[in-house]
Amino acid sequence: MTLAELLRKARRQLAEAGIADAALDARLLVEHFSGTTRIDAIADPDRPVDAGTADDIQAALARRAAGEPVHRILGFREFYGLRLSLSKETLEPRPDTETLVEAVLPFVRRTVQGKGTCRILDLGTGTGAVALALLSAVPQAVATGVDISADALATAVRNGADLGLDGRFRALQSDWFEKISCRYDAIVSNPPYIAAKEIAALQKEVRDFDPRQALDGGADGLDAYRIIAANAATHLEKDGVVAVEIGSTQKEDVTALFERRGFIALEAMRDLAGNDRALVFSPA
Repeated sequence: MTLAELLRKARRQLAEAGIADAALDARLLVEHFSGTTRIDAIADPDRPVDAGTADDIQAALARRAAGEPVHRILGFREFYGLRLSLSKETLEPRPDTETLVEAVLPFVRRTVQGKGTCRILDLGTGTGAVALALLSAVPQAVATGVDISADALATAVRNGADLGLDGRFRALQSDWFEKISCRYDAIVSNPPYIAAKEIAALQKEVRDFDPRQALDGGADGLDAYRIIAANAATHLEKDGVVAVEIGSTQKEDVTALFERRGFIALEAMRDLAGNDRALVFSPA
């Protein structure tokens, strides 16, 4: 089978399975498992693909047709220009979370200008996405990534090493602040914020493949924010900030939680779709 024939077959198979981005996902899977590029598909469409490679691609297409997200099959996803490996217990980082990085990045840069460094605590670090994105943007910053999952932490450590950031990134297994004893200039988090009753209605790519503990925010979706708001001040420098990602309807509720704990809302940032997505607070 030629590369062009394989691409046509892959697109058709995913489209017939009802995959929304059938053409894109087919191309990603074919390119990854065949070791080819878009340029190859244009310049050398008659390139033969051996039977073993075709079988690997077919297996990947079957997984995608059954609902498994394409990046789970590939084993990695791009985030803030960084290639991050995924694992079973990591949330797949998504473009919306880049809003959280953009919201806190100016503060990190100002802190480095004033102190020479910026100490960041990333709660629920998962793949390490937020912490590693900040470290890649600000070479003087250092970060501790906290997660309750050993699998997630191992993935975050591997990502840090792959990106050459491991000298500035430390992983710590902890249930939120349980094992945290230091103070930080910035505390950041993309916590679970889906109300438990809403999880069943999520897209199957999220519901069935993202780890439940990274999605489930309790009965009203606000459990993690209560923990962060209640404990952040103890672990924050007096001139520090807390920045959190939120669900698109949670701005007022999360702001109220932090204000009741003595924080001041500094900034609210929307994602590219215009939804409220990140909040930044400082101690009063």
